[in-house]
Amino acid sequence: MATVAHPPAPPTPASNAAAASFASLVAKLDYLSAEGIEQVRRAYKFADEAHLGVTRRSGEPYITHPIAVALQCTEWKLDSQALMAALLHDVMEDCGVTKTDLLEKFGPTVAELVDGLTKLDKLSFDTQEEGQVESFRKMLLAMARDVRVILVKLADRTHNMRTMEAMPRARWKAISSETLEIYAPIAHRLGLNQTYRELQDLSFKHLNPWRYATLEKAVMRARNRRRDLLQKLQLEVETAFKQGNLQISIFGREKTLFSIYQKMRGKHLSFAQVTDIYGMRVLLPNLMDCYTGLGILHQLYKPVPGKFKDHIAIAKINGYQSLHTTLVGPAGINVEFQLRTEAMHLVAESGIAAHWLYKSHESSEKAERLGTQWLQSLLDIQDETRDATEFWDHVKVDLFPDAVYVFTPKSHIMALPRGATVVDFAYAVHSNVGDHVVTARINSEPVSLRTELRNGDVIEVETAEEATPNPAWLAFVKTGRARSKIRHYLKTRAQTESQDLGEKLLAQALRAEGFVGLPAYDPAHKSLWERLLRFTGSKTREDLLTDLGLGKRVASIVAKRMVALLADLGERPDPLLLSRERFTAHETLSQGGVVVDGSDNASVTYGQCCHPVPGDAIVGYLGRGEGLVVHVQDCHVAQRLQHKDSERFISVEWSDEPVRSFEAGIVVTVLNGKGVLASVAAAITSAQADIKLVSMADEVSGKQATDLRFLIAVQDTSHLESVLGSLQRLPSVSQAKRASSQRHS
Repeated sequence: MATVAHPPAPPTPASNAAAASFASLVAKLDYLSAEGIEQVRRAYKFADEAHLGVTRRSGEPYITHPIAVALQCTEWKLDSQALMAALLHDVMEDCGVTKTDLLEKFGPTVAELVDGLTKLDKLSFDTQEEGQVESFRKMLLAMARDVRVILVKLADRTHNMRTMEAMPRARWKAISSETLEIYAPIAHRLGLNQTYRELQDLSFKHLNPWRYATLEKAVMRARNRRRDLLQKLQLEVETAFKQGNLQISIFGREKTLFSIYQKMRGKHLSFAQVTDIYGMRVLLPNLMDCYTGLGILHQLYKPVPGKFKDHIAIAKINGYQSLHTTLVGPAGINVEFQLRTEAMHLVAESGIAAHWLYKSHESSEKAERLGTQWLQSLLDIQDETRDATEFWDHVKVDLFPDAVYVFTPKSHIMALPRGATVVDFAYAVHSNVGDHVVTARINSEPVSLRTELRNGDVIEVETAEEATPNPAWLAFVKTGRARSKIRHYLKTRAQTESQDLGEKLLAQALRAEGFVGLPAYDPAHKSLWERLLRFTGSKTREDLLTDLGLGKRVASIVAKRMVALLADLGERPDPLLLSRERFTAHETLSQGGVVVDGSDNASVTYGQCCHPVPGDAIVGYLGRGEGLVVHVQDCHVAQRLQHKDSERFISVEWSDEPVRSFEAGIVVTVLNGKGVLASVAAAITSAQADIKLVSMADEVSGKQATDLRFLIAVQDTSHLESVLGSLQRLPSVSQAKRASSQRHS
């Protein structure tokens, strides 16, 4: 007679208490070593004492719940550490036990497992936004650093659903909905078919009690009517396989009440119209026998067209393998058959948990029979490393893209690439948020903007209207969106700043030719600008000015061409202005010189060869594509460039109020001795200068003095002289001076 697998009947409080006794748990631990059983016993004693005097809503001692969770884990043959975590999974949350306590008593692995379970318990799914269910599901998986955390969590939820009657009815809907939307699909995704089916039915029972009861009665009536039919079907199939010399195990499979309900609702069917309530499962010795058996079945009964699926050749992503075919059986009833090997059946029912059944001491042939590359790779890792963390990392690569799932303050879940930072999050929210972000908090704690996000983090960012993207962000952002937005802003800003500088440089060059300012881009001068653009090869006036600011074109050459074009229009230079400009040409600064103040300007940089600071006599060099580079006037590098490229030098001057400090190089010669570097650094700091970089010349044995090189931040030359004076007063310092540009070039 066919054995039909029915959904489990709801356990009674009495049966719960009996099943949850520690003796019943020990009876299931025969697959563990004596040492493993003793470890589980120690965890039980600790949990029992921690929960002493606490009862469940059903009136049972609270310890019955952890024992029931551990019992479910034994069905998956989980190791002793997982069973210990199952017994201890509520002690941190409910009993005031700390992670350190668990670490000392049970070791780091068990402590991490319990900590992971506690963190999952604190997550509550409270948003109904479309798309958030899948993200929450993925986030739960991503947060679990060890697969055993998820398995214990599923066992915990299964027992809670089995004992739901003891909960207030007002909570049934929320807990059952979460189970149906979050935990049942996770069980399915991990291939835990029995748990998946049970969670679905229990959720359905508590969400729709009346529909559940009605369907349950209808299925029982149909089961009684079709008992003879199923017996006849099994007898005919067994006879056909016996004639084909194939040894098989055959048993019935009944559709769950929830899946029947879903089919009725989705296809608008009555119960009588659902024809595939019952099916048959056939287990065969090996893979090729499955295909042979398929041929035997198709000769015995007529297959229904379009109802054949080969999940052996193309396994489901959770490792499931079987041949599915629907046949027209006796009395014209459609029956689905599933053909698989015993190993495939194990994976189909236990999924990812099946790998604990295959340890290195068992035959490798048995492991090979799993037949799926995905699960086999997991078994290989488990056998090679016995590292549950590495095992789970491998699983997660296949389960979902390498992502991290975080919350906004309003509980919206966002998926970002692993390694994403606060800045990536800000740009994912909105480009304006990213452009103006200034500070952030993760889980209510202040963090830097470059902090990497972790699964389950709650991110809050603050913005300021005046804030702008920092070029340094490009070094750590991970998302293409953030990178492109930052680059776009910097490119736009650089172009604007270069255009402004180019306009100023051209106006300055025109002034030297006797013209007060640039001709307007108006009808009277439109042809002039067009001819000038043809001369320079620029597409637009803005492009020309930008090229001038970047040093790609020389302002004096463009100005001379413009003067010739102005002459064609009858415009002549102002003799008085021309005379005054030529009279002051020999002076260092001409009228209209570029003023620099150290502000964050993409078109103006400061020579690293000489490190100019306010108070230095300076010159400006328009490098090709580099914009304006400011040098100290007697800088060796600048002097060489001036000799080769004098037309690219322009007059620059310091602003009266620079907006930041500037870097300067100094060389301090010290007498070798203990604590010398510390005293020099202290003197620099006490003089209100910041040390940016320090280096030391290679020591020569027997040498009494050493040169220390510092790069320090000072306000101006007066500040620099003050720092040098402080250093020279130290007994251990024989000399302190500013580094020459030659040494930095």
